[in-house]
Amino acid sequence: MIFDTWDGVFRVLLMGAASYIALIGILRLSGKRTLAKMSAFDLVVTVALGSTLATILLSRDVALLEGMMALLTLVALQFTIAALSVRWRFAERLAKSDPQPLLTDGVIDAEALKRERVTQNEVLCAIRSHGFGDIADIASVVLETDGSFSVVSRDRAGARSALPTARSRAP
Repeated sequence: MIFDTWDGVFRVLLMGAASYIALIGILRLSGKRTLAKMSAFDLVVTVALGSTLATILLSRDVALLEGMMALLTLVALQFTIAALSVRWRFAERLAKSDPQPLLTDGVIDAEALKRERVTQNEVLCAIRSHGFGDIADIASVVLETDGSFSVVSRDRAGARSALPTARSRAP
């Protein structure tokens, strides 16, 4: 079906504009953390927001106020978990993973690669993309909490106070 009624078209236009404005307002009120680089936790919230917005737009069973409350609830939960994560380490560990060193002083940690499901080629690609041609020049490659790779050269490593230490974790 290409067209049902003009009422349906106008409803989507009205609900779309109103829910979009509401979502932008809610996200602005919740702060930059809601829109920061995503961890798995943030990705889930983002997907849920998109799904909720689609439901508000297309379902006649959801009133605008109910949809706005659903959006507000998701953002409030994300804000609450983020605030708890800042205060308590156990909450942070539930919401986010720790950064994991994959290479230290030019030596790739095969066990860390297995645990994090990363290939050696992905580590080498990260090294090359940061402009290095020799792993011996690298102090550390870290898989960050958002899934990105940080590459720190030996000459820029300093005292290494910002680098995570290797941890043994049970699988």
